[in-house]
Amino acid sequence: MADIQAVVFDIGNVLIEWQPERYYDRVIGQERRKAMFAQVDLHGINDLVDRGQNFRETIYAAAEDNPDWRDEIRMWHDNWLEMATPTIGHSVRLLRALRKAGVPVFALTNFGIQTFDLAEPVYPFLKEFDRRYISGHLQEVKPGHRIYEMVEQDCGIAAESLLFADDRADNIATAAARGWQTHLFEHPQGWADRLVAEGLLTPEAAQ
Repeated sequence: MADIQAVVFDIGNVLIEWQPERYYDRVIGQERRKAMFAQVDLHGINDLVDRGQNFRETIYAAAEDNPDWRDEIRMWHDNWLEMATPTIGHSVRLLRALRKAGVPVFALTNFGIQTFDLAEPVYPFLKEFDRRYISGHLQEVKPGHRIYEMVEQDCGIAAESLLFADDRADNIATAAARGWQTHLFEHPQGWADRLVAEGLLTPEAAQ
């Protein structure tokens, strides 16, 4: 297996929890949330934002298209930071430990332009990557092959020398198909153990 020359982090559910359903369960109740999500493909609408469409315009247009849920859909925009929380602290420590060890660390994430602008001041570690590949700016999203190809072309590192952590199996599958080394993220300790096993971090640094 090739030596790892860079580690690539997904952001949502790897470094920051992203659970909109949890927010809606708290605010409008689980029963109403389930009814809304059954009628309105909010994650599909958010995919448009991740592809570079304007955040406010996209969400507000969806709200007008679904008047029965107008106020609730607008919450996706107006209260977005309450959905993208909290930080997964152990993962952030791993990011910083890798950089301290001299390992290049990249971000590869499905994230809108305006949503990333919202998150950056709240989560300073988002500024700490050596390179950032944000779908909204690239107008390509995971798990499509093109965004992975763009990473390879930009960083100049061979696919087999990239180690990528993501919480979604479909995103991991595309990376693996391109020859990347991969880790399906389920919890930060498992990711820490993988980084230690690869010789990128000592057990102490990975705590």
